[in-house]
Amino acid sequence: MFKRYSAAASVLIFLIAALSGCQGANYQINQISYQKFEADFTNVFDTASTVVGYARTKDEFDRCSRIIYDRLTDLNRQYDIYNNYPGINNIKTVNDNAGIAPVPVSRDIIGLLSYGKDYCGASGGAVNIALGAVLSIWHDYRTEGINDPDSARLPPMADLKTADAMTDIDDMVIDPQAKTVFLKVKGMSLDVGAIAKGYATKLAAIDAQKAGFVSGVLDIGGNIEAIGKPLDGVRDRWGIGIQDPEKPISGSDNILDTVYVNDNCVVTSGGYQRFYEVDGTEYNHIIDPATLMPATRYSAVTVICKDSGDADMLSTALYILPIDEGKELLKKYDADAVWVMRDNSMTATDGYKAISKKFGGYSAVDK
Repeated sequence: MFKRYSAAASVLIFLIAALSGCQGANYQINQISYQKFEADFTNVFDTASTVVGYARTKDEFDRCSRIIYDRLTDLNRQYDIYNNYPGINNIKTVNDNAGIAPVPVSRDIIGLLSYGKDYCGASGGAVNIALGAVLSIWHDYRTEGINDPDSARLPPMADLKTADAMTDIDDMVIDPQAKTVFLKVKGMSLDVGAIAKGYATKLAAIDAQKAGFVSGVLDIGGNIEAIGKPLDGVRDRWGIGIQDPEKPISGSDNILDTVYVNDNCVVTSGGYQRFYEVDGTEYNHIIDPATLMPATRYSAVTVICKDSGDADMLSTALYILPIDEGKELLKKYDADAVWVMRDNSMTATDGYKAISKKFGGYSAVDK
C-alpha cells in the first residue's frame, strides 16, 4: 500500500542531504511558484523508498509519485525470483521452467535480461545474473545463520562448485521476436538482484518525467536518481550524502561524504548491511563469481553515472574487481566512483572528486 511513514532514513544506504526548505513553502522561479513535497513507501523491492520533488501543486506531485510507485510495484512483481503472482509470468516462472520450456514474458523482463547478459560480458563475468544457483545456496546459509547464530556455517565448496556448473549466461536464451526466455539447463536459475532495482528506478523515472516530473530525487532503497535541479531558487544541484560504512545508518554523524549532482544517478554497494558471522568472521551477500565466496576488497563502493541501471551494475562489479580493472570498466560507461577501503580511507576518480564536498570542497550552489 502507498503510504507515508517517518522512519525511512533508518534503512537507507544513501541519505538525501541538504534538502533546504519546508514542505508547502513557495519558491518563485521565472514567475512560476513551486513547492517541495515528499512521499515515502515501504513495499517495493523489499526496501524503504522516498520521492522528493518540487511541483506547482500537491496534486501534481501526488500524481507523479503515484506513477513512480505503481511502476515500481509492477516491476517488483515481474522481477521477483521468490513469489508467484496471478496472471504474471515473472523471473520465478522462468526459473521454474529451466530445462523444460521457454516462458513468454513482458518486454520489461526481456529488456532487463538483455541488459544483464550485456553486463556480464562487459564486467568480465563479475556481474552474472545466471549465478542464481550459487546465490541461492548462500542465501539459505545466510538466512539460517542470521536466524540461529550459534549454528551459523559456510556452504560446502563442493556444493557451490556443483551449482556453478549451472551458471553459464549463454544458457539463457532470449527470443525477442517470440518474447520468450528459456534456461537450457535444468536447475539453472536467474538472480537479478545486482541490476533489477537500478533498472526499475530508471524506468519509473522515465515515466514520471513524461508525466511532468521535472525536479526531484528518487531514493529507491539507496538507488538515487536525481532529476533536474532543486527549484528553490538557490541550489543548482542536489546534495546526496554517502553513508559511512563504519557507523550506524540511523546515527546523527554517519555521512562520510556528500556529492552534488543533477540529472545523474548515485548507487552504492557494500557488505556492511547484509551479512552473517561464522566463527567470528563476517560474510556478506556480494558473491565473487570467480571464487564463489563473498567479496572482501572494500567496505563500500559508490558509483555516479547517468543511467541508474548501469550504476547498479557498476557498483556491484567494482565491489568485486581490483581498482585498476574497475577504473577501466567505468570508462566504458562514462561513470565515476569512490572506493571506501577496509581502513575507511577513500580512493576516488577525478570526476567524483570534482563534485565531492570532501575532496573538492564542492557545494550545492556551485555551478
